[in-house]
Amino acid sequence: MSKSKPARFKSFGDTTDPRGFYRLLVEHTEWLRMRNYSEATIKKRITYVRQFAQWCHDRDLSYPTHITKPILESYQRHLFRYRKANGQPLSWGSQHLALKEIRSYFAWLAKLNHIAFSPAAELDLPRQPKTLPKAILTVDEVEQVLAQPDVTTPIGLRDRAILETFYSTGIRRFELCSLRLDEIQVERRALFIDQGKGKKDRYIPIGTRALLWIARYVDGVRDQFATPASDNTLFLTIHGTPIEADTLTEYGRRYIQAAGIDKPGACHVYRHSMATAMHENGADLTLIQQILGHAKSDTTQIYARTSIRKLLDIHDKTHPAEQEEK
Repeated sequence: MSKSKPARFKSFGDTTDPRGFYRLLVEHTEWLRMRNYSEATIKKRITYVRQFAQWCHDRDLSYPTHITKPILESYQRHLFRYRKANGQPLSWGSQHLALKEIRSYFAWLAKLNHIAFSPAAELDLPRQPKTLPKAILTVDEVEQVLAQPDVTTPIGLRDRAILETFYSTGIRRFELCSLRLDEIQVERRALFIDQGKGKKDRYIPIGTRALLWIARYVDGVRDQFATPASDNTLFLTIHGTPIEADTLTEYGRRYIQAAGIDKPGACHVYRHSMATAMHENGADLTLIQQILGHAKSDTTQIYARTSIRKLLDIHDKTHPAEQEEK
């Protein structure tokens, strides 16, 4: 069973009308849970369908049966023109994801005969650009960041263990938040990831240095934080509760800034930096894919494009200008 908390959403529109957006979205989420969809997937569906439903209510469109393809195209234009608080537009990826979740919702409505057919079936989604990670830390930069927590304090020792775990394993935020003591297999130098992305279990390697920092945290600090309700969760707050993903992001960003590194990122940057460094040092992309838990090899291929060391080597050996310098 997934360790994620069940996704919930605030009421909107008429919560009693069985034909309205709200009641049908409640039914849809129950249908997804009965078929073992992850809570992360359900949360995304709720978020984007609810936003669309509220946009519709503002235009006196109270029922999914009122929605046509032109209305959906109007909402697509709304997403394109929308500006966030900082004045920036929504990314192409965000626009694509919102429309994809809405399309899946209408496909379900048609499948269960709540509507005659899906008006979103032929909706053209925006193309997603093939972007690369915005920031990758060098090995020296990572070491600078890892040195920032004050390991003479309980919180600093915990944070050093967290950063070492991120860098050694490349796991995702929610995977680290969910780690349990019994999922650290010291003898095998492995982590067991229980119900990672896509509700998939996997074993991944963890380095000796990270294990030593985890051991220092567990032996010297964790019991100071733990309460009877802490269960077996590995990384705890000072109140004995599991660390939230957003809290990890804030801590991660602070440590990068404290190291004087002018690059964006917080937690995921260790995943990108680790995979890039391993590929530059000769690791096969298929093995990196297994470690990172990518469902598709195409996702892992970005590290062939972020790895610059091999390209520099070829450039130095073959570019005429470099030959002249030598």
